[in-house]
Amino acid sequence: MFINNTGLSLELHYIDGNPEGMLTAEVFNWTGHVLKTPRIQISEALNRREAKYTGIYLLLGECDGETCAYIGESESIGDRIKSHDNNKDWWTDAILITSTANNLHKAHIKYLESRLVEEANFAGRIPLQNGNQPNKPSLSESSKSNMETFLQYIFMVLPALKIDIFSQKLNTKKYSNENANIEDVTKFELNSKKYGINATAQQIQNEFIVLKGSSARETWIAKDVSSSYAKLHKELIKTGVLITQGTKRIFSSDYAFKSPSAAAAVVFGRASNGRTAWKVENQNITYHKWDEIRLSAQP
Repeated sequence: MFINNTGLSLELHYIDGNPEGMLTAEVFNWTGHVLKTPRIQISEALNRREAKYTGIYLLLGECDGETCAYIGESESIGDRIKSHDNNKDWWTDAILITSTANNLHKAHIKYLESRLVEEANFAGRIPLQNGNQPNKPSLSESSKSNMETFLQYIFMVLPALKIDIFSQKLNTKKYSNENANIEDVTKFELNSKKYGINATAQQIQNEFIVLKGSSARETWIAKDVSSSYAKLHKELIKTGVLITQGTKRIFSSDYAFKSPSAAAAVVFGRASNGRTAWKVENQNITYHKWDEIRLSAQP
């Protein structure tokens, strides 16, 4: 996880003024450059200067009704994507990642490609169309360190573009000795005697973590099967985060949600106001009330 205690500024530029069109993303003092484009604008994108640079790229779309992705590299990123425009029908968006000074070389991008495939497979959120794991090239210690830093910026920028292919399940244990405030020690519970559901969670930094061993509904019971929460429930089953145990699902590992409501929806199998559904463990205090108390204690 990229950590910078002084803060970072991300600049997004909507090239034609349309939030759904082409955009660029840059971070102050980072040499990298990100260009995101819908496929319908690929011709304009490939006419841009950075499309002729050495870099890595992601293709995103749907395969057999499921979100999927492809990660690649090229010394002329535009030429490679142009070939994919002819032989890959499924992708709808492309992300081109280059250096503003065009100083990435072949070994750099081979390393970045291998690490990105590795991280995407580890996160398990979206299946890749890559096939085998690419081999890492041999890099000097300093070059490897530079590329790992480059990667951390990528992992920071892409979620801001609503691309969470590399977002990993957060392990709460690594925070236990680093932060000793109320957000790390307070546990919440969500129970349903009728369905035999018992879930526990913790708020850690800005994520709501449902803990390993928590139970959830076996299926999504609401009619809104196309909602983001329904898709998340399905995704967690597919990736093995939720596994079947009798008539319920069990969290096979800790999982980081973006909000208490997202966590409650997955646990209950339907939309739910998590701020009132979750309660402080062994207390009749809702998350909402706990949050109010916590905020009022701030100087």
